Amino acid sequence: MNILFLCVANSARSQMAEGLARKMFGSAHKVMSAGSKPTHVSHHAIDVLKEVGIDISKQKSKSVDSIIPEAIDLIITLYGEEVCPVFLGTVKKIHWPLPDPARIPMTDSNRRLDKFRKIRDQINLKLENMKLEIS
Repeated sequence: MNILFLCVANSARSQMAEGLARKMFGSAHKVMSAGSKPTHVSHHAIDVLKEVGIDISKQKSKSVDSIIPEAIDLIITLYGEEVCPVFLGTVKKIHWPLPDPARIPMTDSNRRLDKFRKIRDQINLKLENMKLEIS
């Protein structure tokens, strides 16, 4: 199964989901992520995944326009209040409404990292539940 995690900037939630899913599913599924307005991979996302033994420092923020719709079996959208990018095609879609931890205005780095950890853990739980369904 080819799984695409989709959000706007492809910097935090979808990048964390890609890293967590790759570790969880191994080679059983092809996992990728993209966004409608890609920026860069958040250093906070890199840091909180490193805490659980996953290195996403080499991942790049990618545009949804670079994805071939026919190559995707499942899209998981990860957005809260933002307008999610449109992905054409008849592929199965699941929505996980998670707030963007990068948009939370915080000056305290530890509190900001806690928000990223919370989203990481929520994604991981959703992936564990999904693994039971697709295995």
